[in-house]
Amino acid sequence: MDLGVDLDAEPGVERVYQPVEVHFGDGTWALGRISGWWQDAAGRRWCRLRVARSGRPARWEPFDPARVVLLPAGGV
Repeated sequence: MDLGVDLDAEPGVERVYQPVEVHFGDGTWALGRISGWWQDAAGRRWCRLRVARSGRPARWEPFDPARVVLLPAGGV
């Protein structure tokens, strides 16, 4: 998504390594990871999401906790 902001160079970006499970509208799911968080001026949280084995690069999108489930990063 093009926000008109270079989030990779934005000072407010928090770099992370957060495993996630991504749920799709068709009922399927896939593992992925979030490599960055950013909050826009309206307070909306964005995540840099990459879905494993999708062949697509990571991209910034609004964080939706109903669709992207955070998994433990350091074990249970």
